[in-house]
Amino acid sequence: MREVLPQLLEWWRAGESVGVGTVVATFRSAPRPPGASMLVGPDGSAVGSVSGGCVEGAVYELAESVVASGAPVLERYGVSDDDAFAVGLTCGGILDVYVEKVSRETFPELEEIAADIDAGRPVALATVIEHPDPAWVGRRLVVRPDVAPTSGLGSPRADDAIHDDALGLLAAGHSATLSYGPDGERRGEGMRVFVWAFAPKPRMLVFGAIDFAAAVARVGSFLGYHVTVCDARPVFATASRFPEADEVVVDWPHRYLAAEVEAGRVDRRTVLTVLTHDPKFDVPLLEVALRLPDVAYVGAMGSRRTHEDRLARLREAGVGEHELARLRSPIGLDLGARTPEETAISIAAEIIAGRWGGSGEPLGTTQGRIHAHEPEIV
Repeated sequence: MREVLPQLLEWWRAGESVGVGTVVATFRSAPRPPGASMLVGPDGSAVGSVSGGCVEGAVYELAESVVASGAPVLERYGVSDDDAFAVGLTCGGILDVYVEKVSRETFPELEEIAADIDAGRPVALATVIEHPDPAWVGRRLVVRPDVAPTSGLGSPRADDAIHDDALGLLAAGHSATLSYGPDGERRGEGMRVFVWAFAPKPRMLVFGAIDFAAAVARVGSFLGYHVTVCDARPVFATASRFPEADEVVVDWPHRYLAAEVEAGRVDRRTVLTVLTHDPKFDVPLLEVALRLPDVAYVGAMGSRRTHEDRLARLREAGVGEHELARLRSPIGLDLGARTPEETAISIAAEIIAGRWGGSGEPLGTTQGRIHAHEPEIV
């Protein structure tokens, strides 16, 4: 939704009606994640994608029908790997796509939600996509941390359950479909609710203003991170040298990281890349980083000799073995990288593998499902 929101908001402000198809659940090797959306505009144009081209035509026609009728539809595309070509999803995956009509009348909260997203304020949108009572389908609950909902779904029990669960998804930065009983019962079934979690971008902190850092910042930005480059040397830490970074900070790395932790701006989605390979910078920094309970990744650049020397210095500083075990060093996966750009790809690959539980092995040599931790089909 985030990527098509500017165009959706433009049509919404003009008083137009838009067909919106959103991936709300995926199974097997689905091409797009939950939350991916496609718009069918009042001029007949299509914006965005739900499947990378596989079922866009079918979703387009369904969206036109939904705009005409006003009744939202939950549709499943794909049956099995054997007959995927027959249903149009050639990758063999399965998508649940929720298609709705969006206008000022059907979605009055859109502009406020867009303002939250633009300002980096966390906000979640819960939408009922399936219910035994058709009148419930399409109802929404807007969830913000520390703010009581101003509207409800029609049941205090459902409101409370969905509000709590949406806050959890928002904290993790994940969008997902949740299942409940018709009145929000946690042990029941019949109601499915899709939660868009519009959390601020996860952070990538790049320490060391070197040429490798510029490439890492570029890849990090491409992956959707809010990228900060930090170095104590003002002659190197300049915005002109790191145009892809969201911010460039001149400060001692360990001091900057400690201050960000104290301010609550480092969380379990944050990734830290230490590229200085200079003990006077990276040892104090890693003392702070490796003792943080909730960060997604800590990697440090350097040769194997540098790595061993760094470990010895950290042990002398009192860093424990269980803390050292969290350090990814030498940084990155073994891709045979040579250039800064290739090295940045290897670092990004290691971050992605750690996030999703990937093995880092070539897919052609592995067995079973391509994506780890996939949900069962319901």
